[in-house]
Amino acid sequence: MWGIAIGALLFICGVLFLVREATGQRRLSDPHKLDQGSPTLEPRRQGLRFLGVNRNWPGLGLIALGAILLLSGAFAS
Repeated sequence: MWGIAIGALLFICGVLFLVREATGQRRLSDPHKLDQGSPTLEPRRQGLRFLGVNRNWPGLGLIALGAILLLSGAFAS
């Protein structure tokens, strides 16, 4: 039972870590600048570097460890 609870907690913490890394490091928009050429909140020249494994390995590790604990708890019962 405790393995499943800890696994779920680790999984959720890993997802929250990935969300924080993707959104927390830079500003998403500039409210003082009215730019008609960019209709989204995504900053210019962002690219896909924020999705790389180098920045997100702790979150991916937490998700993997949580998934292993969840699966082992499910098959142990």
